[in-house]
Amino acid sequence: RMTTENILIIRHGALGDLVQSTGPFRAIRKHHPKAYITLLTTPPFVVFMGGCPWIDEVWQDLRPKWFQLIDWLHLRQRLCGGGFARVYDLQTSSRSSFYIHAFFNNKRPEWSGIAPGATHLHANLQRDFMHTLDRQAEQLKMSGINDVPDPDLSWVKANIGQFGLLQPYALVAPGGAAHRPAKRWPADYYLDLCRRLLAESIQPVLIGGRDEVALNGGIAARCSGVRDLADQTTIEELVVLARAAKLSIGNDTGPMHVAAVAGRPTIVLYSSESDPDLCAPRGQNVTTIREANLSDLSVDCVWREMP
Repeated sequence: RMTTENILIIRHGALGDLVQSTGPFRAIRKHHPKAYITLLTTPPFVVFMGGCPWIDEVWQDLRPKWFQLIDWLHLRQRLCGGGFARVYDLQTSSRSSFYIHAFFNNKRPEWSGIAPGATHLHANLQRDFMHTLDRQAEQLKMSGINDVPDPDLSWVKANIGQFGLLQPYALVAPGGAAHRPAKRWPADYYLDLCRRLLAESIQPVLIGGRDEVALNGGIAARCSGVRDLADQTTIEELVVLARAAKLSIGNDTGPMHVAAVAGRPTIVLYSSESDPDLCAPRGQNVTTIREANLSDLSVDCVWREMP
């Protein structure tokens, strides 16, 4: 490997977090144009990030439990053997900060993050109250990187012809984190929304992962004309689907970050469970609607925001 330096980026996910870090990935590559850049992420994103033009290699982090000593030793061996000159910890969790201790003190790389002992400490006590994009940009600025572009998925390619979708279509994401049901707009409201879209000759296309199979299937079963793609799309296919959609609408969930970066009109619904000022997708075509209890947000109110 002919390179002047090895760089490690730590970013685990979820999907929305990873998408919002694509701008920093690009900035880090520009700042280290000849470096060999490795991304440490979680298994669901290894294949997807393997196509990122600003990353040379992707390692999966199985995030071992404290008692899984063999896995910890393997992770430490791999980190120490990477010959890293600098680590950009964009995850900045207690776990990722702990990884600094994998390195012997006399061989510890430069470290950008919040770990005690970091050479480029993000020393803003208000960092947890900043939007993700602003927080990452400030962290990198304190590491000598001043220009951080917006999230970018323009490099993603996929064939979506197998889905045979009608044009125009709208992506609809009724799901979200299964353990946080308050982040979900009621399924019956999505059903009403889908019927309104069909009345406007727009095909509703339901998206989501394995946890949304039952939810999306229930909506599709009650509304002829809806296409249900729950647990049928790769991340790459989701990106390309979003690019070709007339619009996307859904709860605060990863696919909506993908849709926002694709550049098409995107509407994201928020409850009191999450704060759009801290985590909402940004963009000229992004609309956020917040209601403390999403069951109080009427379909009429959402419909009025349709492009």
